[in-house]
Amino acid sequence: MRLVQLLTRLVLGLALVLTILSVWAVDTPTNKAYLVEVDGPIGPVSQELIMRGIDNAEADAATMVILQMNTPGGLDHSMREIIQGILDAHVPVITFVSPQGSRAASAGTYILYASHIAAMAPATNLGSATPVQIGGTPTTPTEPGSAGKQQGDDGKTSMEKKIINDAAAYIKGLAKLRGRNEAWAEMAVREAASLTAEEALEKNVIDLVADDLSALLQQLDGKEVNVKGRIVTLETKGLIIERIIPDWRSKLLAIITNPNIAFVLMLVGIYGLILEFSNPGIILPGVVGTICLLMALYAFQVLPINYAGLALIVIGLAFIIAEMFVTSGGILGLGGVIAFTVGSIMLFDDKYIAVSIPLIGGTALVGGGFMLWILKKFASLRHRQVVSGAEYMIGRSGTVMEDFTGRGRVEVDGESWIADSDAQLSAGQKVSVEAIDKLVLKVKPNNNTHGSES
Repeated sequence: MRLVQLLTRLVLGLALVLTILSVWAVDTPTNKAYLVEVDGPIGPVSQELIMRGIDNAEADAATMVILQMNTPGGLDHSMREIIQGILDAHVPVITFVSPQGSRAASAGTYILYASHIAAMAPATNLGSATPVQIGGTPTTPTEPGSAGKQQGDDGKTSMEKKIINDAAAYIKGLAKLRGRNEAWAEMAVREAASLTAEEALEKNVIDLVADDLSALLQQLDGKEVNVKGRIVTLETKGLIIERIIPDWRSKLLAIITNPNIAFVLMLVGIYGLILEFSNPGIILPGVVGTICLLMALYAFQVLPINYAGLALIVIGLAFIIAEMFVTSGGILGLGGVIAFTVGSIMLFDDKYIAVSIPLIGGTALVGGGFMLWILKKFASLRHRQVVSGAEYMIGRSGTVMEDFTGRGRVEVDGESWIADSDAQLSAGQKVSVEAIDKLVLKVKPNNNTHGSES
């Protein structure tokens, strides 16, 4: 009995020790840092990578997350989601503008301000954080007398002022939270101000300047940061760096949301559907066109689309199609190509996210020419003479095979037909087909003795 009690206590004690060790292992930070490289515009792909890095670091109780950034800016929605993830993170997030020659412009400046520690490499810069209104249409110029009602003295509309004021308040809040220069943050938004790494350090916009990642880790060692009200001392000696590698989904999103790819997908989708509607039953163009168009629409959902540019593309394609039905001497087709080209240039509302001009030019020439050729081909098929069916038989010439009055047989195009005639017909006489009722021809004598076909 005592042996059983002793074994029971031993098992319970061992379980308690294992539980304490497991809890201690989870709560104790591991000597690991997750590195996320952000090289290019801020968008859904970079957002997913950064959030995955923060989630992995929290799950592993890692020491920190390092965002190595080189970005010209990007989408406001993705930027705010990234900043929300940084503010909610339970591990320190260090943003490092690197390598040399990189920048943290526009959305990158906001992310830099939101990070627990902001660092830059020499010969890098940040700033130009003035927001750009996306997804809208061009504003209509106002009359001089109504300028005060619609626009201020600085020429900005009420909507533009609201966007800028909101962005200024947002970045000032981030600066206050991290104890950084609020005045310059507002200048970056309102005046598109920029700074070099050394100037940013001098003006208390960033926390340190480091030549590379190794130098950054040396300067971070022993530094204290406030993470959600908890003071954390960074230890970087012997730190293991684990890189966040894009998975297949991130790679697929990166391909689809590339402006050039999205543009091509849209064209393939439109062309495929036009071919399918023009020739029902082919199936393949319709299937490919539908898939490509849906992928393009997904890309447009997350990209800064200018609706005026999209409307011009649609109008351009409509003009090209109208060329088939309206005799305009090529004016509609040419106007369609011009509208399509201009709309393609205006399609994206961000200078850092745009379709390349050579692609637009080549697509406009090849695609426009191909579309005109296809549509004219369809038009010629529509006007081609009928070669089968009842319509084909009307007006054809034939030869009487035997003498008959009323009903007999005639030969038309080498085929023997039953025919009705109100006149008396003789063998070898030429007749013309007036009508057809099922398989019986209504014929009349043909004055053309040579039997030429109509």
